[in-house]
Amino acid sequence: MPGPVQSIERAAAILRLLARGSGRLGVGEIAASLGLAKGTAHGILRTLQGVGFVEQDKASGKYQLGATLLHLGTSYLDVNELRSRAINWADALAARSGEAVWIGTPLDGKVLIVHHVFRPDDSLQSLDVGALLPLHATALGKVLLAYDAQAAAALPESGLEPLTRRTLVSAAALKRELAKVRELGFAADVEEATLGQASIAAPIRGYGGLVVGAISITGAVDRLCPASGRPDPVLAGSVQNAAQMISRDLGAGRW
Repeated sequence: MPGPVQSIERAAAILRLLARGSGRLGVGEIAASLGLAKGTAHGILRTLQGVGFVEQDKASGKYQLGATLLHLGTSYLDVNELRSRAINWADALAARSGEAVWIGTPLDGKVLIVHHVFRPDDSLQSLDVGALLPLHATALGKVLLAYDAQAAAALPESGLEPLTRRTLVSAAALKRELAKVRELGFAADVEEATLGQASIAAPIRGYGGLVVGAISITGAVDRLCPASGRPDPVLAGSVQNAAQMISRDLGAGRW
């Protein structure tokens, strides 16, 4: 039986050291803490940096944990990281579309709303940050399901909760919808979660193109889907553009 791989053990030790510290560490500090030669520590750090597991501060040259560790498996995401990278683009999307903007991540088989920009008018609105939405009946949820085969497979074959008469309740219908999401690059729900309301969502990606969340606009059906219940292509394009800009800021690059 093969033994442990020393370089991987050392890389794991560096990650633990950075996770335990309160700030950034330099190569010399890391090498001294772990009893490694500086050249060895530097080589491992550069490799970890290349895959996004650590990040180097340009001003000080010191290292800290990278965002990629927070995106592995999309099972956990540092909400503050996503919100801080998304806030400007979410504000711009709300201003451009005239609609409320949500940013969501997966949590325990639901969509967790981690950021909410109010619709830019004087109407009475309530803050939805912290709300948990169903995956199968929302545009945000459909995006997350479309790019997470495990989450999609975990849904029941039948008996998906009908929130309105338009909610997709069969696995077969939902699978067809998810294939459409992957083809178009965005998802929509038209009165599937709430009567009179529609939403359009697009995927937010992290390093390597992994989907780590989604951004959506939400509003009245007649504004978002003015033509026979179909999403306005201009609005859909705006949502996709915002998602791409946030993804770029999260290190997704091209995909």
